[in-house]
Amino acid sequence: MTQQNTTKQRFFTTKNLAVMGILSAIGYILYLLPKMIPIFNLPFFPPWLDLQVSDLPALLGGFALGPWATVIIIVVKGVLKMPFTSTACVGELADIVVGIAFTLPASIIYHKMKNKKSAIVGMAVGTACAVFVSALANRFVLIPFYAMTFGNGDASAGMQTIVNAVSSLYSGVTVDNFYTYYIFLAAIPFNLLRCVISAVVTYFVYKPLSKILHWGRK
Repeated sequence: MTQQNTTKQRFFTTKNLAVMGILSAIGYILYLLPKMIPIFNLPFFPPWLDLQVSDLPALLGGFALGPWATVIIIVVKGVLKMPFTSTACVGELADIVVGIAFTLPASIIYHKMKNKKSAIVGMAVGTACAVFVSALANRFVLIPFYAMTFGNGDASAGMQTIVNAVSSLYSGVTVDNFYTYYIFLAAIPFNLLRCVISAVVTYFVYKPLSKILHWGRK
């Protein structure tokens, strides 16, 4: 048996799969919470940006089980959301990409040297990656998609609808400068905030939960 096959067997154990399944389910619940409880809608962000920390379980799983675990948890959580999509799965795919951009670098860096410093550095790098990827996703994928959707195929009309929806937040916003306002005042700070919350919670709860997350592992 090769070393690679042995590694795969050690990772894809029943116990690891159970932990990843539970963390994926928790991530899905954390995704649903803001949609059920209005207090998670922050008044200084557009109403469609729900403050959710559904990447938190994937970050914990990545620290406990390794980089592959964090990718699997993010993907499973995204797939669970797809049957209820209102964006033809575009939003869910974007969430998967941003989630991986956040949790994967953090997990890789932490597993290079498992200590508090590497955890902090990893989560900081992951946060920066997620914020950057989210800005690109909003600029080139999400907003153009919503513009086409709201405009029934007419992107210009759809953009005007989106601008009208955020005009109460950003008094000077127009179709021409929308992306400047939205990327720098909504997308970047919103994703920065939710990543920082997940990182801070992970920093304080990972060690107390470590025995549970490593359940059954020698």
